[in-house]
Amino acid sequence: MQLRELEWFISLTETGNMTSTAEQLNISQPTLSRALARIERRLGVELFDRHQNRLRLNKYGEVFRAHAVRAVDEINQGEERIATLVDPDRGVVSIGFLHSFGGWLIPRLLDGYRVFAPRTSFELCGGAADAIVDDVRHGRIDIGFVAPRPNADDLRWLSLGREELGLGVPPGHPLEGRADIAVADLVDEPMVALEVGYGLRQVTDRLCREAGFTPRIVIEVTELSTLRALVTAGMGVAVIPTAWPGHTLATPTIPFRDRSISRQYGAVTRAHGPSGQAAQRFLEFVAEQSRSQPDTSR
Repeated sequence: MQLRELEWFISLTETGNMTSTAEQLNISQPTLSRALARIERRLGVELFDRHQNRLRLNKYGEVFRAHAVRAVDEINQGEERIATLVDPDRGVVSIGFLHSFGGWLIPRLLDGYRVFAPRTSFELCGGAADAIVDDVRHGRIDIGFVAPRPNADDLRWLSLGREELGLGVPPGHPLEGRADIAVADLVDEPMVALEVGYGLRQVTDRLCREAGFTPRIVIEVTELSTLRALVTAGMGVAVIPTAWPGHTLATPTIPFRDRSISRQYGAVTRAHGPSGQAAQRFLEFVAEQSRSQPDTSR
């Protein structure tokens, strides 16, 4: 059984459709069909239940998929270990991160790491905290940089620091200029926020819930930069980071009366750590950086 056929089978289990899988793999549908037939013939069972144009894994397919994923993962790890022995700095690290971290945290880490391992390559993907954590859990990415800390006992967490949070207010807003504000004061305020699933939205919802009310969200977005722009445009107030380390921001913010309001940010990996040597080395660098540098975001 060829490795590429196992990879094709795994892709087919994710889409459940011959045509779309063949297009993604850049092969013909008959080629994919014949590969699946060879696998099923060798195993002596069908792996999918056919429902018109959809394929659904049956009990045999579920068992075989688990072993196929482990087999492909083992081969990939073996290839990477050999490559690392030949060239310890070579390898590919896949990273997921909150969009807002793309403006400071990720560039800072990658710029520092290339001094030690200039031949390491990175695959970067920004997204929502929940999606990033899910990608880490299922091995689609090596390391996720998220905030706040996810409630996930099956994953490993490396704390990197805290971002102070404040209330972003539009210019000329009645609240502008206040020395501080309580979360409870926002009960009647129209608010803009990130969509459900984003870390900052989780923090916003929790703060309002603890203050005894449901936030009046008038607009939801997927980018922190858009959120800030909407606040500046007068669309509502928002819970936002007051600044990122070493930078100042144009959006006016009011400190919360409870000065402990912040969000912890860090790196998340599978419980046993990243599978690849290159990712493990990068995570060790990140951990060392967090120990050696003061947390200027506090």
